[in-house]
Formats: sequence, C-alpha cells, structure tokens
Amino acid sequence: MTHLHHAALGSSASAFLSLILVFTALLYLRGWLYLHSSPVKRHSAWRAFSFLTGLFLIWLGVASPIAALDHQLLTVHMLQHLLLMTLAPPLIWLGAPGSPVLHALPRRLRELLVSWWRSRVGETLGKLLGRPRFAWLAACATLIGWHIPTLFALGMRSPAWHLFEQFSFLATGLLFWWPVTQPSAGSSRQDLSLILYLFFATLPCDILSGFLVFSDRVVYPMYFSSSHLLGFSALVDQQCAAALMWTCVTIVYLVAGAILTMRLLSPQTLSHADLAQRKLGGTGIGHSVSHSLEAV
Repeated sequence: MTHLHHAALGSSASAFLSLILVFTALLYLRGWLYLHSSPVKRHSAWRAFSFLTGLFLIWLGVASPIAALDHQLLTVHMLQHLLLMTLAPPLIWLGAPGSPVLHALPRRLRELLVSWWRSRVGETLGKLLGRPRFAWLAACATLIGWHIPTLFALGMRSPAWHLFEQFSFLATGLLFWWPVTQPSAGSSRQDLSLILYLFFATLPCDILSGFLVFSDRVVYPMYFSSSHLLGFSALVDQQCAAALMWTCVTIVYLVAGAILTMRLLSPQTLSHADLAQRKLGGTGIGHSVSHSLEAV
C-alpha cells in the first residue's frame, strides 16, 4: 500500500518536474540562440548540447518511468543519486547557463537580479557557496546522511521527503562540481588542489560502497518485499547498487582528475597562470555570476 500511495502522488510530481525541466530548457535555448546569432557574444553549440544533456539526465533521475522503479530496486534508487549528483551537474555547468538564461529573462527581472547580487547579502552568499571546502562537506554530508537507514526509510515512506532528498543530491552536486568545471580554474596551484579535492571526495563513496558490497545482511529492509519481483534478491540488489556507485563515481572522478592533470602539466598553464589570476581578480560563484550579470 505504501508503494501504491507513493506512486500515485509521484505521477503528478513527475509531470510537474518535467514541466519545470522543459521550461528551463526553452529558457536556455532562447538565450543561447540570441548569443549564438551575435558575432560578439557567440555561445558554442557544444555547450548547449552539454546543458540539455544534463537536464535530460535530471529528468531520467526524477520524472522518467525508470525513476518510478526506485521503490522496487535499490539499484535504480542508487542510479537516481548518481544521475543527480555525479553525472548531471558537471554537464549543467559545462553548458555555461549563466549568460543564456540571463539574456532570456525580461529586462526588469535582470535588473533586479543585478541589484540583489551586488548587495552585501548576495556577495556573502556567493562567497560561501563558492568555497570548495563548503561544497565538499555539503556533498559528503548529503551522500552519507541519506544512506543512513533511518533517513533512507524516511525518504522512502514520504513523497515530500523523497523529493527533498532528490533536490539535496542535485543541489550539493552542483555545488561540488562548480569549482571543478568553472573556467576560472586556470592556475597550476588551483588545479593541484582540485585534483586532491576529487581524490578525497572518493573516500566517503568508497567506504559506503565497500560496506554495502561486502555486507552479509540487507541494510535497507524495505526492499525485502519488492526486489524479488524483478529477479533480484534484496542482498544481490544491494550489492549491485553499491558496485554501480563505486564504479561510476570512480570513473567520473578519474576522468575529471585526468583532465585537470593534463591541464596542470600543460606549458600554457604555467606560462599564463599569473595573467589568468590578474584577469580574474577573484574566484567562486559570486565572482562568476557578477561577471555574467555585467555582460548582460
């Protein structure tokens, strides 16, 4: 009965989330078409593809028929987390959504955003959210916290808490990937710190995945009644879910670390590091958003 109740409420929520994602895609495309047609403010096609792919992965995680199986298989539930926290966020940021979205907004709304973001509250918030330490701690706390059996069961029983769980994975995923994907990360020192940032971020995932893979008991009993319906025992389902998380996170972080390493060893990085720092004059979300607002 709990699963049916959740599914009934989830259908309307899925439709609403799908509408939000479609609206976001159209808003981005409107601004991207304006920038792409302008010879001065040209926006690359691959960035649009990256952003739209990120939105599609979010849809797969929260509103697709696959997402509806998260109460039957822990593997699908884990796939949701990976889509929202590990795969979609870097694609969203690589799409450079700031300028297209701002150009698509009405002028008055853009002016309100500019005035608010340049206020003391906006600057303070931008500095806080742009700190790698804060992003790392938030992502790790979200990953570990929602896999504690008590909180996991809360998200499974309540549609509202389940929606909040998904939102927290996406929000902290965006925070986590921001320092890695931002174009301002141009100095060799910052590249080295980001490589360590990614390495230490794998440790909580390794611990959690290892515990679930090698555990001889089912950690989340709510899957006892549903996993066998699709040919999985609850324990095998748990092991597959943990192995999926372990493999996916390792590969994605390894690719990101390899790209940063190549950039670190590039001669251009060493020769232009000082110039990049002078041009930037700051780091973090607040600086980047302010730069986007000034360009509008």
